[in-house]
Amino acid sequence: MKISARNVFKGRITVLKPGAVNSEVGLTTAAGDQIVAIVTNESVKSLGLAIGVEAIALVKASSVLVMTEGRGVRLSARNCLHGKITNVTEGPVSAEVTIALSAGAQVQATITRESATEMALRAGVQATAVIKASSVIIAVEG
Repeated sequence: MKISARNVFKGRITVLKPGAVNSEVGLTTAAGDQIVAIVTNESVKSLGLAIGVEAIALVKASSVLVMTEGRGVRLSARNCLHGKITNVTEGPVSAEVTIALSAGAQVQATITRESATEMALRAGVQATAVIKASSVIIAVEG
């Protein structure tokens, strides 16, 4: 599979909570990271999603927010992945931020250069990748 989404998390479905129209799908990676997605019930059916099924969570870098100094902050976003910034590449308009998670995976975020500068983002800074569940796409192979 070739895809432009920068963040690809492979794992197994560990949570499946159906609702009237959408379902909450939880994927746990081999490293233990958990990603929550909200997908339509029709997608659950057509993809054959069930507890234990291998799946892939995809997130575009532009859908990832970067938060620092977030202790005590409560968010409605279901995915808050804590780690350390390993790289910041600044362009004229935007910046790409790489956050290494404690289990070894990486998250790529694309934010404005102005935000990266104002937040003083650099390698070594503790950060959290914040991703809304509605921004996560679930895929299966085959």
